[in-house]
Amino acid sequence: MRVNIRDIQKMKADREPIVMITAYDATSARLSEAAGVPLLLVGDSLGMVIQGHDVPIPVTLDHIIYHAEIVTRVTQKALVVGDMPFLSYNVSVEQALTNAARLMQESHVGAVKMEGGEYLAGTIRRLVEVGIPVMAHIGLQPQSVYKVGGMKVQGRDLDGARQLLRDAEAVEQAGAFAVVVESVPAPLADMITRKLHIPTIGIGAGAGCDGQVQVFHDILGMFEDFTPRHTKQYANVGAIMREAIGEYAREVRERKFPAEENSFTMKDDVLAALSANGDASH
Repeated sequence: MRVNIRDIQKMKADREPIVMITAYDATSARLSEAAGVPLLLVGDSLGMVIQGHDVPIPVTLDHIIYHAEIVTRVTQKALVVGDMPFLSYNVSVEQALTNAARLMQESHVGAVKMEGGEYLAGTIRRLVEVGIPVMAHIGLQPQSVYKVGGMKVQGRDLDGARQLLRDAEAVEQAGAFAVVVESVPAPLADMITRKLHIPTIGIGAGAGCDGQVQVFHDILGMFEDFTPRHTKQYANVGAIMREAIGEYAREVRERKFPAEENSFTMKDDVLAALSANGDASH
């Protein structure tokens, strides 16, 4: 049986730290679930991690559905949350309902995630009313990167901090079962966490949140050129992969691979018959 939203909320009540990680394919999903991660996010960060974009804006609903269906298919226990991508829910409540329903029906995720605070409360409320669990997302909202002028920490000034507090309360009152708090000063994120009854999942928001979410590829060191401040590399898998691929390429060039143990044989009489008929000469 899969983890559900009540299980996640109970973790906050029990003061059990919540672990969340992104998963975009069968490998990342299986490894994360096997490591005991109860909450998987098929995030629009796949635009940068998988597709090679600088921002998540180009990610479409079809992209999210494709990756989320893979993740739900190969997992059995984790609660899988699917991201609602850029402008797939902002035009109208009806648009949000239609697209969220499609995401759940076609990919079988257990919840959707939406960026936005106070202004999005009405949409969140309507989705929850019809049975769609919503994880909210406040603070830095990567889909609004062009509006805010980059991936910047949010809530450092008084007005910004007050707005984030209003955003947090609004999404909780609208019925969100949890909220991601991204790139927010740690003291403010701690204040939000203590104020809310629903779990806060931090990313770049300090240790005071009820849980943490990180990108699979970031914590494994699969990007060597850039490491976000909010992450920590627990392995340098990228370097190991590059070294292994380089060794493979070297052995191919030196005709050391494939060796006899990597090849298949055939019966001597079949080979002799081919040779006798001259088939091997062509």
